[in-house]
Amino acid sequence: MLEELAISGLGVIADAAAEFHDGFTVLTGETGAGKTMVVTSLHLLSGVRGDGDRVRTGTDRATVEGRFRVDPSLTGIDEILESAGAERDEDDTVIAARSVSADGRSRAHLGGRSVPVGTLGAFTTSLLTIHGQNDQLRLLKPDHQRDALDRFGGKPVAKALAAYRSARQTWIDAVDQLEMRRRNSRELAQEADRLRYALDEIDAVEPTPGEDLELAALVTRLGDLEEVRSVAAGAHAAVTGQTDLAGDAADADAAAVIDLLGQVRTQLGSTSEPTLRELLPRVEEALSVVGDIGEELAGFLHGLPADASELEKVLVRQSELKNLIRKYAPDIDGVLAWRDSARSRLAEIDDSSVSIEALETAAQEATTALLGVAATLTAARTKAAGSLGTKVSRELGGLAMKDATLEVTVSPDESGESDPRSLLVDGTRLHAGSGGVDRVEFTLAAHSGAVPLAIAKSASGGELSRVMLALEVVLAGPDGGSTMVFDEVDAGVGGRAAVEIGKRLAALARSHQVIVVTHLPQVAAFADNHLLIGKTTGKSSVTSSVETLDHSGRVAELARMLAGLGDSHTGRAHAEELLATADREKALA
Repeated sequence: MLEELAISGLGVIADAAAEFHDGFTVLTGETGAGKTMVVTSLHLLSGVRGDGDRVRTGTDRATVEGRFRVDPSLTGIDEILESAGAERDEDDTVIAARSVSADGRSRAHLGGRSVPVGTLGAFTTSLLTIHGQNDQLRLLKPDHQRDALDRFGGKPVAKALAAYRSARQTWIDAVDQLEMRRRNSRELAQEADRLRYALDEIDAVEPTPGEDLELAALVTRLGDLEEVRSVAAGAHAAVTGQTDLAGDAADADAAAVIDLLGQVRTQLGSTSEPTLRELLPRVEEALSVVGDIGEELAGFLHGLPADASELEKVLVRQSELKNLIRKYAPDIDGVLAWRDSARSRLAEIDDSSVSIEALETAAQEATTALLGVAATLTAARTKAAGSLGTKVSRELGGLAMKDATLEVTVSPDESGESDPRSLLVDGTRLHAGSGGVDRVEFTLAAHSGAVPLAIAKSASGGELSRVMLALEVVLAGPDGGSTMVFDEVDAGVGGRAAVEIGKRLAALARSHQVIVVTHLPQVAAFADNHLLIGKTTGKSSVTSSVETLDHSGRVAELARMLAGLGDSHTGRAHAEELLATADREKALA
């Protein structure tokens, strides 16, 4: 419940604070005194968008601070506080604050921590339910009427609605995926043709890993074939003493390196001098290295083409590889990697017909499942609708609408073929919105024998106020803990109907904290607590204040509200009588 509210710089309120208690609290005051600003402040705490125009002239910012006592049984509150790092005060209350600057910038605090406005709203909206004339207008809309029915339906409807929304999301995913695949089928066919052409082109060339680099080196070598051959042959002859690979001896006057090293080994091996013999291992090592060099030179000469005509074949092959590199990747290894990826992609596309069949099956299964849960939701709503209509009609009977009857109808929400989110149910196409396939409508027969009409057409402003109040009383249920705020819910009402509204609000206050802004003395008389919003008019501005009235103050305020009689004996007598009557009515209720 709301225990304290402090407001500064908001509208006509420069600086005001008030304490709130259990039961029924009424706020009254002259027109323009700032009663609406109190409700506006609670809207700000509920996360409504801040409006810089509401900031009091001459003030930089408007600030609202509320102290709430949280019922431990409320679910989700502790999670919100913990996630925000908010802390309770020593008396176990939580302070929520909101400030709005003149340029419209807003800040929010919860439990001493700066939080996003959405977090503040999540906290306060679980504790506050605010009803004003705008809420009455929203009640005329089918979506809000459906939401009211769902609230009344409780767990059965909530469970069915959750199942419907889950099935609907699955259905949307399946249908959208199928539609996307069908829409892209032409593009997929074109892509498959391009991939097949590319793969055929690569397979025809049959490149091998690293082949482009090998060919580049070979081309360089073949460009100077004879010079390369001469150098290699000369080196081979110098090392081995052979002029060709057939083993023919070189010029007898030329000494081969390997032969000279052999002679050195023989000479060193024939002496007993230790210093010379220590050189033998190194000579043996040199012989091994020279032998390896000879073999490598022989292999190199053996691999050389017989003549330069081989170069033309290599250049043709290199051209084929360059064509692939130009189209598919920076080098042949990249071309081979692209080929493997293309084959995998082509396999996916070739399997598209199977994929479409699987998607069609999934979409059909999702549609069937959605039809089932939609029917369950419709049945749950239809069952709740009869009970809701009966209970609201009974409440209307106690609000000076004795013969009025409210009916709640649940009908199919029909749509056209162009609706992308529609279901075919028994030959009729229905819109499958996030709230189901149902259209909920409240109809009102204002008196016995009247034809029920939509409340948007049949209810006057005063009747609509009473319908909303009756509905709220029914929806409130026996569980307490929340704070319900009504801003001029009695607009357009007077006489006996006003008394009945006061009685209903007092009854509602037995299980909820009820805060009401009213102009009607009949309603104010039923309050347990009375706050007066005072107004002081200066030369250039109006300043409001908040005062808690005792019995004498209530009598004076009710006298003013009755006929502007103020402190006259007649006015006070009338106000005393009204208070006494309200006390008796509450005692009998």
